[in-house]
Amino acid sequence: MGITSLNEIAVPGVYLLIFFLGYPSQVLFYYLDPAPLTRNELYISNVVLVLIFITYTKSVFVDPGTIPKSYRQDDKKEHDIAGEKRGDGVKRTKWCRKCDAAKPPRAHHCKECKRCIPKMDHHCPWTANCVSHTTFPHFIRFLFYTSCGLSWLEYLLWIRIANLWENRNMPAYLGPNPFLVAHLFATTVINSITVFALGVLFIRNVWCLLVNTTTIEGWEIERHRTLLRRARHFGGVLQSPDGTEVPIRKQEFPYDVGIWQNVKQGMGTGNPLSWFNPLAATPSLPSGLTFPTNGFEDASLSWPPPDPDRSYRRPAPSANATPFTFAESALSPQESLAAFRERQLADAVRRRKPFVQRVEAQLARDRDGDGLGDGHSIGVSEGVSEGEMSGDEEEHERGRTGEKDEEGEEAWRNSEGERLKDFGVDEEVEFYDEQEDDDVPLGELLARKRAASGTVY
Repeated sequence: MGITSLNEIAVPGVYLLIFFLGYPSQVLFYYLDPAPLTRNELYISNVVLVLIFITYTKSVFVDPGTIPKSYRQDDKKEHDIAGEKRGDGVKRTKWCRKCDAAKPPRAHHCKECKRCIPKMDHHCPWTANCVSHTTFPHFIRFLFYTSCGLSWLEYLLWIRIANLWENRNMPAYLGPNPFLVAHLFATTVINSITVFALGVLFIRNVWCLLVNTTTIEGWEIERHRTLLRRARHFGGVLQSPDGTEVPIRKQEFPYDVGIWQNVKQGMGTGNPLSWFNPLAATPSLPSGLTFPTNGFEDASLSWPPPDPDRSYRRPAPSANATPFTFAESALSPQESLAAFRERQLADAVRRRKPFVQRVEAQLARDRDGDGLGDGHSIGVSEGVSEGEMSGDEEEHERGRTGEKDEEGEEAWRNSEGERLKDFGVDEEVEFYDEQEDDDVPLGELLARKRAASGTVY
């Protein structure tokens, strides 16, 4: 079943699941010993059901946000954050090639929503919506009330199951009919699986809230650790696709500013009562464009840290290339712009093979060259593939999940086997969204110049 088909049935399916677990079970309990639900139990069950429906509806239908077109011009400070000097000494800009616009910190391009989402956590297939700066409070409230409601239902179910077990030696005609037993069994199995899955998801999201880390940023943190491990064997540097050596040093995650401030930022308010209010207001979009940092790192550093494999790849110029061309001299301005866009898209990314395969290829070339090869290169390669990596890690780096070699570094997976696209991110756009200033469109460079000089044209 394709992603589109899943999106079409996921939301109605979740509503149906909530209805099935919520209402038929109340009728079921009426016919099962030890007794029907009391008035207070009915109140609790139905109030929690309403809270689940409200919070889920909010998670589905609240807009996950978009980056305003005036983002770069409206905030000079944010202009400085989006195009800042990285640890390798090269000034880079977060630029989305599909949106043709600058990206604020923590924003990512969602392949399902078809746009950049502020503080995107992941695209949830069960809400058919992004969990983002604006939807995260509603999403975590939904997980909270669902975990509470399903746990309450689990408690009521096990009371009836325990009663059946205690009276298992009684004549069958004194117990419930087969239909009621089958209904009880089906409800228990479905509820147990659902409460376990959502409980784990709720705990994970609470942890992310406390440390102010999104799911995607967790992937980036693990990626950074992998690069640090690799760089230790190459004197603290790794090569970019064009051969430039990029220094790799440990960089702390900048957005963890303390538990209280993290929770206030994630929930959109510091009022604990509002955290549990299903009708609480959605966080404002502007607050999702700038984020305070903890100051552990130099202000010139940005997140994610430098990654040599994320740089924009351009093919080497041809020996017969000329600095000028007149092939499009007869085109209209609109046609010239369209041709320019096509050339930008044609300037495709040259994917690189996974790291271990590149090291092994270099090792093979060294050995074929003189029988011994460069001692440093071989020692480093063997140290990476044998000394540092365990068998599982090396197999993981080789692509044990069946990924094709040509998918390169954007196909890198974390320890849980996840890659960027598993979070709903447009992987190729996201992985290669760092551009040097000479790769940024001319109009954007002119806009920066005007913003810096304060000149109005």
